[in-house]
Formats: sequence, C-alpha cells, structure tokens
Amino acid sequence: MQYARKRVLVSGGAGFLGSHLIDRLLERGDEVICLDNLFTGDKRNIEHLFGNPRFEFIRHDVCFPIYLEVDEIYNLACPASPIHYQHDPVQTTKTSVHGAINMLGLAKRIGAKIFQASTSEVYGDPNVHPQKEEYWGNVNPIGIRSCYDEGKRCAETLFFDYHRQHGLEIKVARIFNTYGPRMNPEDGRVVSNFIMQALKGEDITLYGDGLQTRSFCYRDDLVEAFLRIMDTPKEVSGPINIGNPGEFTIKQLAELVVKLTNSSSKLIYLPLPQDDPMQRQPDISKAKSLLDWEPKVKLEDGLISTISYFDELLKSS
Repeated sequence: MQYARKRVLVSGGAGFLGSHLIDRLLERGDEVICLDNLFTGDKRNIEHLFGNPRFEFIRHDVCFPIYLEVDEIYNLACPASPIHYQHDPVQTTKTSVHGAINMLGLAKRIGAKIFQASTSEVYGDPNVHPQKEEYWGNVNPIGIRSCYDEGKRCAETLFFDYHRQHGLEIKVARIFNTYGPRMNPEDGRVVSNFIMQALKGEDITLYGDGLQTRSFCYRDDLVEAFLRIMDTPKEVSGPINIGNPGEFTIKQLAELVVKLTNSSSKLIYLPLPQDDPMQRQPDISKAKSLLDWEPKVKLEDGLISTISYFDELLKSS
C-alpha cells in the first residue's frame, strides 16, 4: 500500500532531537516545515536538508502565533539543558507555556494532531522509583530549575485541557535522558560534558559523590518512539514515558567515557547543584504495551557514535 504523504510541522526542528526527527519524517516521504528561532537550535543540524524540495525552514519564535496548514505538529521547542534554560529562565517558561498555547491554537484551528515533547523533569527529585506516568512528581516550584520543570508541567496541563475542552487529538511523551550525535557540545549535559572533557584530556567533573543515577536513551530509539506515539489510535493521549530503563551511576558513565576515548582524564568531585535529582529511571511498561517499543541501542554502542561526532567537531573547530 502506498504511503499517504503528510505535511508535518516540527517546532524546535533545528535542535538535537528535532533535526533527527525531521530526517526520519523526510525519509518516509513527508513534507516537513521546521520552525526554530535558533536560540539553542543550530542551522548546521539541518543544512544538509536545504536542497530537499519537501523541506522548509522558518526562523520563528513559538512565543508568537504562526499560521500554517499542516496535518501533524510535533512541539519540541524549548531549551532542554540546565545551562540554556537557566540562562533566561523567564523566556524558558514563556517558550513552554506560550509556545504550547500557540501550537495548540494552531492545531485547533486546522484540526491537526499534535505531539508534546514533555520531560522526566516533571517528576522532579522523585520519591517513587522507577517513575510511572501516574506519579505526580516532587518538584520545587521556586527553584533554579523550576522554569523548565514547571513550564513543562504547565504545557502538559494545557495539552490535556485542549483535549478535554476542544476534542483535540494530543500525544504527550515524557522524555528521559537522551544522547547522540548533534548534541550541543556546550549544553552542560552529563554525556556531552564528559565526552568533551575526556577528548580534551581535562578533568572530568562529577557533582556530589557521583552515585546519583540516570538512564540514557540513544537518539534513534527515541525518535522511533515519537513516530510510534503519533501513529497510535485517537484514544491514546499519553503521557507515555520514553527512555531507557537501564540505570547507571554518573560515576559509571564517566568511567565508560574515559575507557572509550582512551583518555588520561581524572575524575574530580564538586558540590551537587540545587534540586539535582538523585535518581531518574523510567518505567516503560506503557511504551512496551501501547507502542511495542523498547530501546535497542546499548549505552556503549551509542557512546561510540557520539564520541566520534564530538571528535569530528573538535577537529573541524
């Protein structure tokens, strides 16, 4: 059966995840409009697409309305690393909240299905482990991370209220730590920090005792989950946890990066930042049952391709 081409809008499409999602959408035959104000997105992530007749880039901030005709919307626009979202916390909250309102308003006007890239940060520093979608979270509403945590929580509220009030077809995914090529090397996230420090032979900085845990999902696995969520029946709205349930301590990650880069870097320990969660691990039972999805890429394999990407970046800079 021939694939019915869709016209798809991806906000935040020049970012790490957005650009890989666009690659997959174009591969399957869709037309894609990429919306990005390039605050944390990077044109280099999408420049290989500029000659594609089914691809269009619009420089635009989702805090302001836009009028387009599309079949589906993926709302990924928001700074996603602490360095970036704490740089201008008011703008971060605006991007999550006004951005959601504007994308939802567009979806309502044109009758489009809409996807929200939410986050495991809605669980805060969790008292429940691993985290199921039913858990309401333990979030500090006035802390330095709140602009992102509470912005994303409010965006989820808006999505479900538009769904209940206007009958909008929504899909909400809660994304856990994701890594891979096209991550911003300066984003302050643990994977990019460790790889860049190891490749430069610098000390690798761990916060606290390094025994806090995270799960790491490779970008290809995550994008596959996005596409599967969007294709679920109308009654499946989410939220659905998307991440890798394999749990590693930050110290284990640092040691693995040192080994894979054959680096002389030493591990050093600094004080733990405010509201940094001690553990984060998804319960992906819903993703398995509703999407027939679970991550396939092992951490070591994903790190090898990510290290290779950063190594090329350093050589070309």
